[in-house]
Amino acid sequence: SIAPVFTAITARIFLKEEGKLQPAFFIGCVIALIGISIISFSGTTMHLNPIGDILSIGAAMVWSFYAVLSKKMGAFGYSVIQTTRRTFFYGILFMIPALYFFDFKWDLYRFSTPAYIFNIFCFVTWNLAVRILGAIKTSVYIYLAPVVTAVASVIVLHEKITFLSGLGIVLVLGGLLLSEQKKKLFPIRGRKHTENVVE
Repeated sequence: SIAPVFTAITARIFLKEEGKLQPAFFIGCVIALIGISIISFSGTTMHLNPIGDILSIGAAMVWSFYAVLSKKMGAFGYSVIQTTRRTFFYGILFMIPALYFFDFKWDLYRFSTPAYIFNIFCFVTWNLAVRILGAIKTSVYIYLAPVVTAVASVIVLHEKITFLSGLGIVLVLGGLLLSEQKKKLFPIRGRKHTENVVE
């Protein structure tokens, strides 16, 4: 859930067209993160796992670079399918050395599994969204994932939305709307200059 913050910083450094980040963006991110935490940990106990937390933060940082790179590749005129295909090619290429350290088995059958096909389709649609909306705006909508999960659990699993879950959903949506603010949250008003006309 912290990926949008990393994406905003990365995009600000490498993509000048993404514009200046306003304080409202970061305030909205903090509010959305609080909402996500409430949704995720309501009714459960939280256990810290430093290695897992570090890996999660590292994954969010890598994802931010992926979002910025997919936006940059789109600027070269490649189609969404081409950029996704090349991304997967280089991803597989750089994973080959790691295969010897893990229990990996060559099996082309897994490519016929619908879940893998849908995962590849998700990357295609992500790249398309980044091209249309930009890296920052697309990443901010990651915050909606817990909200969609909570709503889907009500529809599919007939679970009930608790007070804490409802509060979390409101905070996530409010943080998302605040992050999307284009105007400054606290505008500085300048003094009006008047001209004195001496007759």
